[in-house]
Amino acid sequence: MFNYLWPLVLVVLSNTFYQVCAKSVPEGINPLASLTVSYSVGAIVSLILYFALNKNANLIEEYKHLNWAPFVLGIAIVGLEVGYIYAYKVGWPVSIAQIVQAAMLAVILIFVGFFFYKEAITLNKIVGIVVCLIGLGLIGVK
Repeated sequence: MFNYLWPLVLVVLSNTFYQVCAKSVPEGINPLASLTVSYSVGAIVSLILYFALNKNANLIEEYKHLNWAPFVLGIAIVGLEVGYIYAYKVGWPVSIAQIVQAAMLAVILIFVGFFFYKEAITLNKIVGIVVCLIGLGLIGVK
C-alpha cells in the first residue's frame, strides 16, 4: 500500500509548495529569468538524487535510452510554470487557478486516454466530466 500511495503524497506535497512558490515569484522579475534559477536548482537536485539513489549510476548509459518524451516534457514544464506564474501575476487566486486547470485537465485526459491509450470511457468517467463541469460553473459564480 505504501508503494502505491507515496508517489501521490509526494505529488500533492510538491504541488502545494509549487503553487505557493509560483504565487510568490516577485512581481519585478521576469518569470523566465526566475525559472532559470528554478531549473538550475532542479537539475542539481536531480543529479544528486540520481547518484545517491542508484548504485553503479551511469548517466551516459541512461541517456542511451532517451526518446522524444523527456525533451517535450521539458517544453511542457516551461509552459506549465510560465502559465501559472503569469496567471498569478494577473490576479488568479491560488485557491482557484489550480482547481480550474485540474478540472479542465481531468476532462481532457479522459479523451487523451481514450484516443491514444485505448482506455475505456465508463459511466463513472462521464459522471466525473459532468461533476468537473458543474464544479467549474460553481467556481465561476460570484
